[in-house]
Amino acid sequence: MTRVLATIPVLLGIVLLAFVLMRLVPGDVVDAMLAESAQDPLVAAELRRVFGLDRPAPVQLLDYLGGLARGDLGTSLRTGRPVLEEIGARLPATLELAIAALIVSLIVAIPSGVISATRRNRLPDYAARAVSLFGLSVPNFWLGILLITLFAVQLRLLPSGGFASFSDPVTNLKLLIMPAVTLGASIAAVTMRMTRSSLLEVLEQEYVRTARSKGLRERSVIYGHALRNALIPVVTILGIQTGRLLGGTVVIEQVFGWPGIGSMVVRAISQRDYPLIQGSVVFLALTFVLVNLAVDILYLYLDPKLRRG
Repeated sequence: MTRVLATIPVLLGIVLLAFVLMRLVPGDVVDAMLAESAQDPLVAAELRRVFGLDRPAPVQLLDYLGGLARGDLGTSLRTGRPVLEEIGARLPATLELAIAALIVSLIVAIPSGVISATRRNRLPDYAARAVSLFGLSVPNFWLGILLITLFAVQLRLLPSGGFASFSDPVTNLKLLIMPAVTLGASIAAVTMRMTRSSLLEVLEQEYVRTARSKGLRERSVIYGHALRNALIPVVTILGIQTGRLLGGTVVIEQVFGWPGIGSMVVRAISQRDYPLIQGSVVFLALTFVLVNLAVDILYLYLDPKLRRG
């Protein structure tokens, strides 16, 4: 409960920061709407009155905080729809991409991290470390463009981008593969390196030596004793990366034309849609907090000492 209450000042600070930063950007939603035509001062003034932008900034902030306390994230200035509806319409696509990227990273990272640690300073270790260094060094957008060039343009095995509804699972999967791999590459690299270093440390512990001295097979020692304890710091990394995934897909969504929350926020920023931007920031921050709480709960499962404490 204490951890939950401690998140309230954090969320409040994030709301204030988003509110202030957006209003430091020149122009507002009225300027964005009337940019392509000669602005009539009377029309612009009336629009600002309708949107509530003619009021002082502190009054706007207090009104927004009051709505936020009631669970109201506001209404989009461009579409007139509630912000929660706008986020809900884009959330399934973002969740699908984030979960797929996380699955890709786990499939690659955990086995390669274990192999790298158990075959330290041998060819598999060198190969895994080289691949992880590549994943950390290559920008996501460059890797995405490279995959599009290879698999969509040259080999014509996958579509270059877009999104298909879940009612067409085959097309949806084809469109998901490249963005999931692109987004999961850097996460896999970080997770693999953490798995390797954590497992190497655990393998030096006394209880691992005791398990080996009892004549247990090496596979049983690794997977039955060492890996579970080695996964505790890995879970921390995965928790941070999962929270980042939900808000950090902006570039990938732009490269592959994926209609998620990231692309929606980019559009809202260009249109100066303040409520949509602020609501999205609050939603993503709250998601990050909840993911970290879930990580804390998972700690209790992985480490019996914490349960006893």
